[in-house]
Amino acid sequence: MMDDFPPLSLHVPEPAVRPGGTPDFSNVPIPKAGSVPRPPVDVDPRDIRDLAFSIIRVLNREGEAVGPWSGLLSDEALLEGLRHMMTLRAFDARMLMAQRQGKTSFYMQHMGEEAVSCAFRKALEPGDMNFPTYRQAGLLIAGGYPMVDMMNQIFSNEADPLKGRQLPIMYSSKEHGFFSISGNLGTQFVQAVGWAMASAISNDTRIAAGWIGDGSTAESDFHAALVFASTYRAPVVLNIVNNQWAISTFQGIARGGAGTFAARGLGFGIPALRVDGNDYLAVYAVARWAAERARRNLGPTLVEYVTYRVGAHSTSDDPSAYRPKDESEAWPLGDPVIRLKNHLVRRGVWSEERHRQAEAEVMDSVIMAQKEAEKHGTLHSGGKPSVRDMFEGVYAEMPPHLRRQRHQAGV
Repeated sequence: MMDDFPPLSLHVPEPAVRPGGTPDFSNVPIPKAGSVPRPPVDVDPRDIRDLAFSIIRVLNREGEAVGPWSGLLSDEALLEGLRHMMTLRAFDARMLMAQRQGKTSFYMQHMGEEAVSCAFRKALEPGDMNFPTYRQAGLLIAGGYPMVDMMNQIFSNEADPLKGRQLPIMYSSKEHGFFSISGNLGTQFVQAVGWAMASAISNDTRIAAGWIGDGSTAESDFHAALVFASTYRAPVVLNIVNNQWAISTFQGIARGGAGTFAARGLGFGIPALRVDGNDYLAVYAVARWAAERARRNLGPTLVEYVTYRVGAHSTSDDPSAYRPKDESEAWPLGDPVIRLKNHLVRRGVWSEERHRQAEAEVMDSVIMAQKEAEKHGTLHSGGKPSVRDMFEGVYAEMPPHLRRQRHQAGV
């Protein structure tokens, strides 16, 4: 009988295009803007299974906001959102240059993904807690965290709020609802669920938001988070940022045969939605829907943001080695900054001239913050965190062996 079957072979997913090829996103179906229905917040997850396979969009090709997910933000709020995204982009440009100049050892930019974190932040309330990855600095920018403090952390200088203990860009601010970033992939996802469960146990009103990249959904912590979130109906929004690439590995490796990343929530009975991650209005609308669901004690929501990482994974990465150089230009969902700008121009509250002026103003503010941060030192010059800081902030009462070590170090 065994002779009746051919030899087994292992399936290894392959990207559609390699470097030198023609970019192809024909496998990304883009529904018409405004065509996806907006269900009531208390909907039964079984009734919206199809939302895990579609893409919620608000802005159409003409820059109009259409459909049931539109109309939630004023012109003033949208102008503020545009400025947040422009600030994050300018911040990226200056810090990327600083890394090339040797002022910091490492940096990761957000180019093309600015709408995801900037818009999501505006759907939260004071006291809510994000458990982010390394590409959600927009949560801080949109939340009013000082750029100087972010730069001090990147430069690991004497004013670094984390005392040089974290890799550059791994920020932390309890006051701004930004949990310490971990370099271990996926750990923050299950931590977000645990924090949300603690809030519910305490009869609090605060909710949590977990963040993970498409590649890290292959980690076991991702699945553990879904188990606990569904079982205990934790008040948490679980966010998957699908930017198509996990360093040099295309998203099909982690996604496998699931069809979409959002679809993984269905087996756990969790409402699962996909949203155009380059559409500021759509991101905000979905974030607000999911946050309200958590706040009304209706349980978790899994959201997949369909976006594209335009730049390198980090300053240690060369994307030309694994994808076509012009692939980002072919991305069908466009640029989040340009799309929001075009919408505001169409509404008559913005103009090309005003946009160019704002770009200059934003860059000036970023350069001013950088100059202030560099007064406190950079990687190879100026002030550094004190060696004494290495012994502080770990134990409520320092144990004898650390006191001896500190004495031996003369600090």
